[in-house]
Amino acid sequence: MAKKSARLIGLSFLGILLFTLSNPVFAASEPFDIFVEKIRIEALEKGISQATVEDAFSTVKLLERVVALDRKQPEVTQTFQQYMEKRLPQSLIDSGKALLKEHHSVLEEVGRKYGVQPRFIVALWGVETRYGNYTGGFNVIDALTTLAYDNRRAAYFRKELFLALKILDEHDITAAEMKGSWAGAMGQSQFMPSSFVNFAVDHDADGKRDIWGTKADVFASAANYLSKSGWEGDQTWGREVTLPGKFNASLIDLDVIKPMADWQALGVRKVDGSALPTRQLMGSLVQPKGGNGQTFLVYNNYRTILKWNRSTYFAMSVGQLADLLGDG
Repeated sequence: MAKKSARLIGLSFLGILLFTLSNPVFAASEPFDIFVEKIRIEALEKGISQATVEDAFSTVKLLERVVALDRKQPEVTQTFQQYMEKRLPQSLIDSGKALLKEHHSVLEEVGRKYGVQPRFIVALWGVETRYGNYTGGFNVIDALTTLAYDNRRAAYFRKELFLALKILDEHDITAAEMKGSWAGAMGQSQFMPSSFVNFAVDHDADGKRDIWGTKADVFASAANYLSKSGWEGDQTWGREVTLPGKFNASLIDLDVIKPMADWQALGVRKVDGSALPTRQLMGSLVQPKGGNGQTFLVYNNYRTILKWNRSTYFAMSVGQLADLLGDG
């Protein structure tokens, strides 16, 4: 009788597995616990250990707050100037300068290794999480499982969920300690699991890629992301400029890329009215929406920051904070 029961259980498990692999459920069209069971089975099929699966899903919850936040469409209610004032208060600048000095040694070491200026590493850290002070309090497995169960961007979050399980399986963090934003962005660098898998670094060589609590790993992971995304360590991000009267507005576009001399010939000048630098960097003109015509000449590194976060406001805030930090 026992053998027969075990056989039936095995056949049931196999049936669910085959159904899951051929019919992945992305929408909330079935009870959450059944959905979670199918995720568990698929995780095992993908090679995630039984122990990791049990630890991750033993208390998994459907978080209605996460769904509400994902559904909430952001409204642009701030001008560019208001955004920058809020995102870059003097306290953030002062703290960033102090932290550049405090962590000078490891930042210089990381900067040399990855070809990224320390001020940009600290600027990203500051804009993302206020230097690690605001990293999010959501359980990442709960958040990603909820979003994979929901029907808006289920395929994307399902992939991120399995990558999060892979991270747990490699013992970089425990499920209970894996905290992040409502969307699953983790740690002081706010990496999605896919970014963690591709770019996280164990800089202090303690056997864990710890973007939650080890600053050396946070710095190196951010620098590695930028480096592998095309960062140029001998260039800045851009600068504010002025345009001549009756300037051709069609040239104000990231798709329009010209060398510095061409922009100079078209009458583009530094914001103080002086000539552009003579170094022939390739650049584009950008006018942030709601910026009252404020114009920036941006280079390759600006585009690299956009790979981290596609928001123009975000990229501008990182670049300007880096400029304000200087060398600390």
